[in-house]
Amino acid sequence: MEAGSINQVDWKFQKGVARPFMPNKFPFIPVYDLAGEVVELGRGVSSFKVGDKVIAINFPGGGGLAEYAVAQASRTAPRPPEVLDYATPEGAALRSPSGRRYDAVVHCAAVAGLPWSAFAPVLADAGVVVDLTPGAAAFATALRQRVTFSRKRLVPLFVSPTKEDMELVAGMVAEGKLRAVIESRHPLSRAEEGWARSMAGHATGKIIVEMGDEQ
Repeated sequence: MEAGSINQVDWKFQKGVARPFMPNKFPFIPVYDLAGEVVELGRGVSSFKVGDKVIAINFPGGGGLAEYAVAQASRTAPRPPEVLDYATPEGAALRSPSGRRYDAVVHCAAVAGLPWSAFAPVLADAGVVVDLTPGAAAFATALRQRVTFSRKRLVPLFVSPTKEDMELVAGMVAEGKLRAVIESRHPLSRAEEGWARSMAGHATGKIIVEMGDEQ
């Protein structure tokens, strides 16, 4: 097990709402949403191999709140690659989980000193890197690529918001097409905590300071 998701059904079963049918035997380890790595296969299982990263909805067996869990192969699927974690060796090397070169990269990690030379080897022939927090070097690289007609390009993001753009984004949120990820919330009296978290460069969403009454 690498992670498990706690849902309402977990604590409702703990309260006995499905008694006497679920859990069907004790002791019982709760949590049905599982994510982890295959370490052993049951007899007859050929759709996975040891080392595969997988997700599973292990209902009604549960077992997610533990270091190891037994999941049914029929309710298990390969875990898709989403993003690269720059804190891992693979992420630091920008190594593609699929082994293929990237057509497009959104560079959103606030890691100082990550040069264009780190991206170029892993890009496809016409690959593009969009840098969300560009410095002077990024703008210089982008200019050099334009004058040399390079097919691989670095695009520094320069925000120039308009009323129309903000209305478009707000509309997408209202329609459920866009979800804002909030990493942490801080009252105004502890705004420095959010400030320090942003400076640390490890935030994974928006850092919010709330000015309302504190609880």
